[in-house]
Amino acid sequence: MNLYLKGHSYKYAVEQMLLTLFPEERPVYPEGRPAGERMEISLHRGERFTTASCLLRTGAGCFRGRAAAENRELTDDLITDRKCQRLIKNAMYRAALRAGRKKPVWGALTGVRPGKLLAGFLREGLSEEEAARRFTEEFDVSPERTALCLDASRHTITAQESLGPKDLCLYVGIPFCPTRCAYCSFVSQSVEKSMKLIPPFVDALEQEIRATAAQVRALGLRPVSVYFGGGTPTTLSPEELERVCSLLETEFDLGALREYTVEAGRPDTITEEKLRVLRRHGVDRVSVNPQTMSDKVLEIIGRKHTAADILTALEKVRRVGGFAVNMDLIAGLPGDDAAGFSRTLDAVLSLGAENITVHTLSLKKGSRITLEGSPLPSEDEVGAMLDEAASRLRQAGYEPYYLYRQKFMSGGFENVGWTRPGFVNLYNICIMEELCSILAMGGGGSTKLIAPGDGRNIRLMAPKYPLEYIQKIDETCADKEKIREFYDKEWE
Repeated sequence: MNLYLKGHSYKYAVEQMLLTLFPEERPVYPEGRPAGERMEISLHRGERFTTASCLLRTGAGCFRGRAAAENRELTDDLITDRKCQRLIKNAMYRAALRAGRKKPVWGALTGVRPGKLLAGFLREGLSEEEAARRFTEEFDVSPERTALCLDASRHTITAQESLGPKDLCLYVGIPFCPTRCAYCSFVSQSVEKSMKLIPPFVDALEQEIRATAAQVRALGLRPVSVYFGGGTPTTLSPEELERVCSLLETEFDLGALREYTVEAGRPDTITEEKLRVLRRHGVDRVSVNPQTMSDKVLEIIGRKHTAADILTALEKVRRVGGFAVNMDLIAGLPGDDAAGFSRTLDAVLSLGAENITVHTLSLKKGSRITLEGSPLPSEDEVGAMLDEAASRLRQAGYEPYYLYRQKFMSGGFENVGWTRPGFVNLYNICIMEELCSILAMGGGGSTKLIAPGDGRNIRLMAPKYPLEYIQKIDETCADKEKIREFYDKEWE
């Protein structure tokens, strides 16, 4: 769509809202006078009000939207920036709805962390009822999504109150999988093609663990959560898992650890020997992720296992004992429908997992689903899947404890982590709501340093691909000095 910006340069905000309202369109910024089908988005600051306006010209006519705020609300540069972006988004949203676009389930919200806004209202001192009303009115969010956010925000507030200024989480990324799933765009290497990279990768990872731990010790920081993600960490052999876990224990003081999670998502990587290694090192939560319990859908998405293999893997986990279990599901997979998703819910609920995470399929650019144009369930069908999941999980005693959104999600919906009482995963809340620093180690690891006081944060990115990670490990380790620089500035 042709876009014309007047009086501002908030391209990112404009493009976020364009993606929400017109996911089939891509932004174009023509030169010259506005012409043809287009959006003209203006921002003007008057004596009393700052006003955003949007003119949307389509084949059906001309439609306008407007949003304004009093200048006294724009108290500093950061608040002014955020408020102006919100005004622009609201103006575009109102113009699009007047043009007949379907109202998104998340209304005018575009970000990945809707719960952060609602939790912010609670921190301001609003009651839950007042916060929910303000959230619904300001962003035009549906009552159902507001209720999800409110439930998750309670857990966010509780988690935040439990954290000290030196608390942080550790993330270990293992970018290998047995095979690559059709929906996957994560940085992961199929071990069918790259077994030879695993030993040198583990060697490099050990270097990065030592470099990270040196910074943590020097600063007196305190790990409260460890999370192994990927890829599939249990792609490593028992001996390799032993090496990594032992080094973490040696290099970091894990005495204040509250939880220790390892994603063992693919049942074809789970053995009792590996599980016993993890338990010896204090791992108390694993993911066993079916995504679907339909063998037909599993075959379509390229997972080389069956639903029966999920049951076998879970039996191994329970036999070793001592683990809480998370199970991931995806609504909207190719070959699935509402009835099939309902059968998956039947099966997973019968297995008694402590956590169940319900994802919405996100159509990532690098995934095989996107590249091949696989036929997918409709937006309405995906909505029905998510509605049934929410209803049945609540009935079964689960409650939402974190949620987030992604670009290109089917229907513009969300991913929600559900938990039984007493099994909240702190890491998931911390990373989604940016409550404390996350120090990442491993291929594609994204360290995020958070300043609790003012929300200031920076990212440190490790190379994405295993070979690149191995080759550049010295640079990655040297980059860890920025951790000390960040905290030294924070504590000045």
